Amino acid sequence: MCFPCCARLPACHCCRAATPGVDRRFTASRIPPCRIVSPRPLGVRRAGLVERGARVTLYERENTLGGRLAGWQTELSDGSHVTMSRGFHAFFRQYYNLRGLLRRADGGLGMLTAVPDYPLQHSGGLYDSFAKVPRTPPWSAAGFAALSPTFGWRDMTRMDPWAALPLLDVRVPEVYEQLDSVSAYDFLAGIRFPEAAHHLAFEVFSRSFFADPRELSAAELVLMFHIYFLGSSEGLLFDVPDEPFSQALWEPLSAYLEGHHVKMCVGTSVDTVEPDPSGGHRITAGRRAEHFDATVLALDTPGLQAVVASSPHLADASWRDRIAQLRTAPPFLVSRLWLDRPVRADRAGFLGTSGYASLDNVSVLERWEGEAARWAARTGGSVVELHAYAVDPAADRNAEQERLLDQLHRVYPETRDARIVDARHEWRADCPLFPVGGYEDRPAVRTVDPTLVIAGDLVRTELPVALMERAATSGFLAANALLERWGVRGQVLWTVPRSGRSRLMRLLAGLAS
Repeated sequence: MCFPCCARLPACHCCRAATPGVDRRFTASRIPPCRIVSPRPLGVRRAGLVERGARVTLYERENTLGGRLAGWQTELSDGSHVTMSRGFHAFFRQYYNLRGLLRRADGGLGMLTAVPDYPLQHSGGLYDSFAKVPRTPPWSAAGFAALSPTFGWRDMTRMDPWAALPLLDVRVPEVYEQLDSVSAYDFLAGIRFPEAAHHLAFEVFSRSFFADPRELSAAELVLMFHIYFLGSSEGLLFDVPDEPFSQALWEPLSAYLEGHHVKMCVGTSVDTVEPDPSGGHRITAGRRAEHFDATVLALDTPGLQAVVASSPHLADASWRDRIAQLRTAPPFLVSRLWLDRPVRADRAGFLGTSGYASLDNVSVLERWEGEAARWAARTGGSVVELHAYAVDPAADRNAEQERLLDQLHRVYPETRDARIVDARHEWRADCPLFPVGGYEDRPAVRTVDPTLVIAGDLVRTELPVALMERAATSGFLAANALLERWGVRGQVLWTVPRSGRSRLMRLLAGLAS
């Protein structure tokens, strides 16, 4: 179940057939031209603007749309032309607003395919699955504890139930007031979760933020628990695109935007955004300056900091200082290997791992991606992808890549005998970090300048959303903020509940305070 976070259209008490033609009361939109600055794939979420008549220009620093979900062509040593990316992303069922955006291109979401389970494997031999966990809260959390081998009855008796009570009634933004000063690691230690459960299940959430749980705010961890366990009935199952991101997502979405006359300037970085004395902003990009009446900055942390540092009059000094202090998560590594023989047929399409040094998950792409499946069918091989998050910035990259391969051999021993036809390694360090005590310094969607709004997964939304869904939701909120100024109704947004789902859970959580 999901709940709207803004008002719906008024209820109608009577209906009648529509009269053909255009309503004479309709007048053409007077929304001014507005500049969209977005190197992210979800820059297209400003569909909320273009659908309401805004003339939009979108800047993309790279030569293709997509940002963190971009794809690009590469030629393998066997002559195959394939698509490389920054790696696997799960499209969880709780991504209501992101899915609403994707429906602009395909109303049935035919580009997504379901992954049947979210298995987790510990090097000590423990194995968890979410496929059979009940979906309905609170039985979802209780069912996971009952079914998981990481929760023994003796372990359960050692836990501190009082310390766990805040999980039952997660409210946004109150959860940040309560827990932003505590690390995710210390919060779990305070509850005395079994060590195996701590590593195997709950670090999955902190790793989703590419961060060490000792650095991550407990508020973000608890919010994730609310979204996936006690705030929704979709659970931890997810979908993935059935082709590479560029083909499955961005080609159809680009066509949709072009159909709404969006001007897309790919391969063009924004240099400065300065207030214009006549209103709006003067934006310099590609050595050309233009005036626009409104600006949405939807950049990653380094990109936002670079633009703001070059725009000394943007918003106010306090806001610019806070932007300068934002931090990024440690580097992460994505290694994609094209092997000359298949992995075992019973291997999962996606496997989360714990206790295997730096290896955080393994994907077998031909299980769900069409391009990888065609390559595997033609060659008799497999396409395997390895992720390592929160890597030491000082680590030797070649050594880390070799270590990741060694851990693959531990997880899937049959890969020891496989020859690597080719490999690609992506090192990145541009994801936002949500550190202990950092919530207040994160930018909100609105700024002191009503013509300047911010979007992205680094943004504070005061809604129970995270990761790609936070990026999509903040984009719609940014569009809504501008539309509000022009007297135009914005996009209705949906989230999981903004507090505990049941009165009993809320009462129990109240005991903790």
